[in-house]
Amino acid sequence: MVNVTIGMAQIDVLVGDIPGNTCKVLAVAERAFQERQVDVMVFPELTLTGYPPEDLLLRPALQGRIEKALAELQAARLPVTLVVGYPVLRGGKLFNMAGVIQDGELIAEYAKQCLPNYQVFDEQRYFSKGQDACVVTIKGIPVALTVCEDIWHPEPMLQARAAGARLMLNLNASPYHQGKQQEREQILAIQAKAGDMPIVYTNLCGGQDELVFDGGSVLVDAAGDVCVRAAAFEEGVYTARLEWDGVAVHCHDGEQVPYLSSHASVYQALVTGLRDYVNKNRFKGVLLGLSGGIDSALTLAIAVDALGADRVEAVMMPFLYTSELSRTDAADQAARMNVSYRSISIEPIYDAFMAGLEPSFTGKPRDTTEENLQARCRGVILMALSNKTGYMVVTTGNKSEMAVGYSTLYGDMAGGFDVLKDVPKTLVFALAEYRNTLAEVIPPSVITRPPSAELAPDQKDEDNLPPYSILDQILALYVEQDQSAEDIIGAGFDRAQVERVVRLVDVNEYKRRQAPPGTRISERAFGRDRRYPITSGWKAGH
Repeated sequence: MVNVTIGMAQIDVLVGDIPGNTCKVLAVAERAFQERQVDVMVFPELTLTGYPPEDLLLRPALQGRIEKALAELQAARLPVTLVVGYPVLRGGKLFNMAGVIQDGELIAEYAKQCLPNYQVFDEQRYFSKGQDACVVTIKGIPVALTVCEDIWHPEPMLQARAAGARLMLNLNASPYHQGKQQEREQILAIQAKAGDMPIVYTNLCGGQDELVFDGGSVLVDAAGDVCVRAAAFEEGVYTARLEWDGVAVHCHDGEQVPYLSSHASVYQALVTGLRDYVNKNRFKGVLLGLSGGIDSALTLAIAVDALGADRVEAVMMPFLYTSELSRTDAADQAARMNVSYRSISIEPIYDAFMAGLEPSFTGKPRDTTEENLQARCRGVILMALSNKTGYMVVTTGNKSEMAVGYSTLYGDMAGGFDVLKDVPKTLVFALAEYRNTLAEVIPPSVITRPPSAELAPDQKDEDNLPPYSILDQILALYVEQDQSAEDIIGAGFDRAQVERVVRLVDVNEYKRRQAPPGTRISERAFGRDRRYPITSGWKAGH
């Protein structure tokens, strides 16, 4: 029997920082060897560049930087075998590569064969497909390499088995969406059984723009059973202990961190996405408009959990229509969360605008113009504070509002990051209730009161929109499942409501194109997932 300890390096890297990422690989591997006597360290897909590097892959300087990084990894001559991902030119073609570095030498390379080109993935824009299996002997074991999407298709596993592999190392940069970990483990079970070999699945963690990588690295045995499961959203080295008897690889059970609940995983994804966006872009902190409503309340809680109360500022910006309850709840939550809080009335700013516009508005009735002007006054205040303090403005619009355009350009959409951009309104309420189970930081009245933008007397969201319980179902069918209006009506929804919602989604593409990025938690978020033309004659009826 040969005993082998494999470290799954579930790390967070910075896209484009090839020198910094290379140093992190060396530091993590050396520490894992010293503290855990790891024999092999498996790092995520494209570790050296981070994922996704997008058009950085087209930069002429890329190849030289990657070659330098590989030389540094080899020169370190670590007493552990490194398996690491990187992009590299070979024969004039760019490949998504996994390489094996042992005793100071690059002894094997595997080029990713299955290049995803759907949802948020665009790999066929950059990479050429690999063709061949790669089986390399490590500690006497014939080991195959694959990269991310390869494990979702049967051919690479069967190819590796035919080439003599008895263990699979799979490098991943697999982004999060709700239920993703369970999907992964189902696929891994199928592939492990098909290849009759264990799979060591190492995944990236951390946030990159709108994407979040949740880790969840895992070891499954040849029967498809989970032997080790890493924590979600946490960096760390997780060890897989194996035995090789010359015929098959046997797995020891190790740490198996339980799944997070659905709401806990979404909440942690939002925290991770904001934290890494702020920190990796070197913002001092964030500020937001705290209205006393549910969206800003949840956003504040996420911001504090992501960055700490000392890096978060909240601003109440009341107007004539702001209720006393909103003012009280905003101040209450700010006190509960111990954040810097101030109140700046928009009335004098609004009045100044209206005075300047009076000659142009004379004779025209009041409409949404005056409502939008209130939102834009608030946007001006927040951006001015941002410029003065260096804190980034986080906006508070949710997916339901973004879908139907219930937001104001250069007003409540003004900011650098939208925490709730992919969170439907009904889920906003559920997440607020979840957060209060950890500690009651959101005043209960914020959760129980009817939602209102408070831009007009006694205004309620449902004055202009279907109830959110109905709206979110229609939006899920139309936006996330691409069903037609007629299909949705056929499912039992009111025709007038469906046709109005669908039209609002279609005509507000121009707003969404100008919105800040936000964390993706679904399989169809606004942004990289859903690329529709602004100018279009498409009708969504059928």
